[in-house]
Amino acid sequence: MSKSENSGPNASSEYYFDVVPIEEAVRIVRSISHQTGTETIPIDDGDGRTLSEPVVALTDIPGFERSWRDGYAVITDDIHSASESSPINLSCLGAVRMGTPSDLTVTPGTCMYIPTGGQIPAGADAVVMVEYTERLGNTILIKKPTIVGENIIRRDEDFKASDLIYPVGWILRPQDIGVLASIGKTQITVRKKPVIGIISTGVELVPAEAIPRPGEVREVNSYLITVFSRRQGAIPVRYGIIRDNPDELRETISRATRECDAVVVSGGSSKDRNDITAKTIGELGEVFVHGISIAPGKPTIIGKIQDVPVIGLPGHPASTFMVLSLVVIHLLQALKGSPCQKTYKQKIRMATSVQSEQGREHYLRVRIEGDYATPVLGKSGLMNTLAWSDGIIRIPAGDEGYEAGDEVEVMLW
Repeated sequence: MSKSENSGPNASSEYYFDVVPIEEAVRIVRSISHQTGTETIPIDDGDGRTLSEPVVALTDIPGFERSWRDGYAVITDDIHSASESSPINLSCLGAVRMGTPSDLTVTPGTCMYIPTGGQIPAGADAVVMVEYTERLGNTILIKKPTIVGENIIRRDEDFKASDLIYPVGWILRPQDIGVLASIGKTQITVRKKPVIGIISTGVELVPAEAIPRPGEVREVNSYLITVFSRRQGAIPVRYGIIRDNPDELRETISRATRECDAVVVSGGSSKDRNDITAKTIGELGEVFVHGISIAPGKPTIIGKIQDVPVIGLPGHPASTFMVLSLVVIHLLQALKGSPCQKTYKQKIRMATSVQSEQGREHYLRVRIEGDYATPVLGKSGLMNTLAWSDGIIRIPAGDEGYEAGDEVEVMLW
């Protein structure tokens, strides 16, 4: 679709900055994303994958009453007056064996030894921890009273039959795999990993393994985007370096949109009206955003060709990583059908005062040292701001910044 044919309600009619707040950029990214197909995989391969079906408990878990302490299964009425100075004597019937229900019944005046995880024998309604007992042959001295249900896990205390355990869109973690195994769910249906095309642009770029001549720089962003995409559960495909050749860029973007679920173009997203990336996206499809009200990362493009989202990122790696963390992450999650993106955050105090640019949100890289966050200052083109930072803090538009000692929230890389 050509620029004049753009029909999206937010499509830009010119290829230069018309900045939007980051919340609007995220909304647009999610609204233009399609969901990938599904596949069924063993849970061993499920870490980081996104569920395309709900996971429901089919039976009560654990399915029987069991002890969660080493001790003695008792009847609470027998020992309501037990104390250190006046213990209650009970006759021990034997011991509960792990994995086997006991064929004995606890009756008034009796008890049974039970290990952690053992099935509660018939007749017993509580477990006294072994620390509050003393054994004299087959006689057990109980030195502490209990209440009904004490130290017992109910048959449905973990999950009740028909409980929703994980909803559609849940991103599986290692601990979730253990939960799935516990309910007998060894095969899961998940979203296919989205394929992300990565294109780098710039006449100054040379391959990372090359020795740059004066005026040249090593191409960094494709590696950065590749690893970021993999960590978010996507499959990156690199299409190489385009040296600001409009025909070559057009051909490469066209190919990438045919082969991928989304395309990320690094570089070529300046405020120039002749912006090659925005112009190419607009000629092939639609440009919805050309500029986000954040610093760094303002020159970001959001568009779509056919049904494939195309994102244009700033050329500087530090700015690129910022936009990946704040915007592109939502694209990747939306493609996988995840409703939201969980981030690791930490509340901490500022070590020094920082000021912000007025009028737009500012994101500042910080290093965590002990109980304080220290700003990592530097121009967006410098790589050391990435190497030395642990995360970012947000300074809202209109705020002047933070004072030393102010509590802030750090979004960890």
